[in-house]
Amino acid sequence: MSPTDATRLRELVEEWKRGCQLAVNEAWGVCHTRSEVQQLAYDRLREETDLGSQHAVLATHRAAEAIKRARDGEGSKPQFTSPTVAFDTRTMTVFDDRTVSLTTTGERVRCDLKLPDDGGYQSQYLDDEEWEPAKSTLHYRDGEFTFHLGFRTPSPDIDLPTEGATVLGVDLGVENLAVTSTAEFFPGGELTHRREEFEALRTDLEATGTRSAARTLRQAGNRLDRFVRQRLHEVANDIVAEAVEYDCELVAFGELSEAAELLPEATAYHEWLFDRLLSFVEYRAAERDIAVVEVNPEYTSQRCMECGFTHPQNRNLDESQFECLKCEASAHDDYNAAKNIAFRCVRRGPLSSRGLGASACALQSGLVTPDDGFTPYAELSEAPRSD
Repeated sequence: MSPTDATRLRELVEEWKRGCQLAVNEAWGVCHTRSEVQQLAYDRLREETDLGSQHAVLATHRAAEAIKRARDGEGSKPQFTSPTVAFDTRTMTVFDDRTVSLTTTGERVRCDLKLPDDGGYQSQYLDDEEWEPAKSTLHYRDGEFTFHLGFRTPSPDIDLPTEGATVLGVDLGVENLAVTSTAEFFPGGELTHRREEFEALRTDLEATGTRSAARTLRQAGNRLDRFVRQRLHEVANDIVAEAVEYDCELVAFGELSEAAELLPEATAYHEWLFDRLLSFVEYRAAERDIAVVEVNPEYTSQRCMECGFTHPQNRNLDESQFECLKCEASAHDDYNAAKNIAFRCVRRGPLSSRGLGASACALQSGLVTPDDGFTPYAELSEAPRSD
């Protein structure tokens, strides 16, 4: 990297920290979701910093994440001192020659990607056409830049159903990574535990600072990545199998941009897990001509699926239980949320200009429609079947 390029990146790091802090100062005590912080602080960042439009957006999102963590932990107002910058596909371009072009506050900078001697786990993604670059992070420390390049599978092209379809709802969480509206639970505790173990190991090995420690850390990271990929593939396969069994043409998730923000215990790692799981489900579903959509997840954990009454105290967070204050219906809170996500997909109307995307949501024991309410499968002319 040339001295000029290094200077440009350092300037970007400083403007990024300043932009994130301005967004926090603007939104602290006012709001904390990405959309709210972006709406409140974006214009100020564009006026008072040299950040480009997309980096200004990303800075407001990072500020929202920091505010949420501070609020959940009852901490003080975040202070941005870490020399890191977030990138996405609008602010970076990865080329086949193993170089990356990064947006700065001035001209773009093009750098070589220096991978570990053994190629590292990144090589398998760079060389595989089924993966594409995604959210990434630039770190500056001790005069050196490190670029953590993220990947995801690109969303497949599939037409949304043009007639009324049955939808499977999926709620994402921490204790349970995913729960379907047909009452399939996919625990997330092991993924969180493995990640926490790795972070503890990272802290110890980075403090050691030897070449052997760096090699051990890289090997541990590769093992964790393989475990996570395998588990997410298993969950994605089972979610799609559930959709097939219940004759669903749609799978509905809560919008990822909002889902993590509505979970007090969620971290940036869980947000990454949700994003990767969604991409895996999209690919598996496309193979069975099943479309995947996202709906607004707000209040889906507070609304009673039986009577529609919505209230924060319907949920008992300590016991993961939902109990309606009005009709006294009870269920696991994640299961209740999954049913509401499916029903919201139905009630929001057409998913495309060509017709109604969903007309019924699949539950474990029957279908729910806005007009007919709940109908047990035994009363339907065709029960769910397995292929």
